[in-house]
Amino acid sequence: MAIKFGTSGWRAVIADQFTFSNVRKAAQAIAGYVKAHHSPKKTPPLVVIGHDTRFNSREFAVSAARVLSANGVKALLTDRDTPTPVISYQVINRKADGAVNITASHNPPEYNGLKFSPFHGGPAAPEVTGEIEKRAAAIKREVPEPAVTDLKYPIEIFDPKPEYFARIKNLVDLETIKKARPKVVVDVMHGTGRGYLDHILKGCGCEVEVLNAELDPLFGGHPPEPAKDNIQKMLHEVKRRRARLGLGLDGDADRFGIVDEEGRFYTPDEVIALLFEHLIETRPKLPQVARTHSTTTLIDRIARKYGIEVVETPIGFKYIGEVLMSGKCIIGGEESGGLSVAKHVPEKDGILACLLVTEMVAARRKKLSSIMEGIYREFGRSYPGKMNIKLDDSRKAKLLRMLAGQPLKEIAGMKVVKTCARDGHKYTLEDSSWLLIRPSGTEPLIRFHFEGTTAAKNRKLAAYCQKLINQLK
Repeated sequence: MAIKFGTSGWRAVIADQFTFSNVRKAAQAIAGYVKAHHSPKKTPPLVVIGHDTRFNSREFAVSAARVLSANGVKALLTDRDTPTPVISYQVINRKADGAVNITASHNPPEYNGLKFSPFHGGPAAPEVTGEIEKRAAAIKREVPEPAVTDLKYPIEIFDPKPEYFARIKNLVDLETIKKARPKVVVDVMHGTGRGYLDHILKGCGCEVEVLNAELDPLFGGHPPEPAKDNIQKMLHEVKRRRARLGLGLDGDADRFGIVDEEGRFYTPDEVIALLFEHLIETRPKLPQVARTHSTTTLIDRIARKYGIEVVETPIGFKYIGEVLMSGKCIIGGEESGGLSVAKHVPEKDGILACLLVTEMVAARRKKLSSIMEGIYREFGRSYPGKMNIKLDDSRKAKLLRMLAGQPLKEIAGMKVVKTCARDGHKYTLEDSSWLLIRPSGTEPLIRFHFEGTTAAKNRKLAAYCQKLINQLK
């Protein structure tokens, strides 16, 4: 079985392709990569290892740690399931060569996965994962589970919380939150965020209602993704308890879900725009903001007011992370629910996102709905949409050939003024609406992302996408 890394690591169904045998093979390949790229000034090579709350994740992480140690790589293993951004921060904090994280993030419960982060703590670039894939493919024999006597270094168990909490104090104005002490509802979705987001908020004197804090490898029967359909209980509790905010995290706490005082769910596009404007007003000015090309252009309109350059990247937070590492970018985000900020890890951090939203509401002494309306009054509304449509390989290939061979001149009655084929096919329209058509790299899907300048144009773009698919039948 070939180990293939997607935009956020290697993921597969547990007991089908995600097995102890394959995890050991991946760990063996990572050990080879780390030793090949290890600085001779540091002895021995050092890798942080963590995991989420999925079935057998701890056991998979321990097995990977043993393989690394048997290959002469020192392993630091977190003492419990740990958020992805916390693991990423420890790579930087410990000056490690990288991190192995056993997680499938927000995917359904039957999946597990393995992420590798190199020395900078962010997602691995394609050239890094490509080398690891080649090393794994070259391993033809079973990699056995190392015995204790085979380990070159003892596996060190450590608690990453204190150092991450100290980091958060440098990034979030906790004193402002302490003064306001808003009532909040936190949904950790049976994931790694419990004891992190709720702990920090309680430490600020907030009244916190925590939902889904018990461990459940089935995540309550749905994917641990803080999308609107999956956090209905939080929406209800925010209204019932008259809370100021609802704050949600996905299974590995790198994605966020935000609900206002009225129980309205905010899209990640809206949250990124809100925090972008908030950080401009409250932090030292930096010259750039980064977004993927499937993310709202509301960000661009805010950036124009303040003279900030918009860096548009392909889809995948690794590309956002590269911009953040330059030190010039105030915030980087993607419409799928990930963001990070300057002077932090080049990785998604849902805990930080939730805390910054809480800071913003506390600092402005306004309801989140009022702050959002202020943004819309000044910069105009946006109406983003997304559709995932299943297509078999032949029809998917037919659509891509058609788009490559006959560039679209008009979409939903609107003239195309700009095209980009860097990551799928993106069409910017004459009124600044846009459409992105992108095949999934791992599933038989075509993904449509679009944004209309009005609700009516959003509906027209959605209808156009469906019509395009119908033509393939």
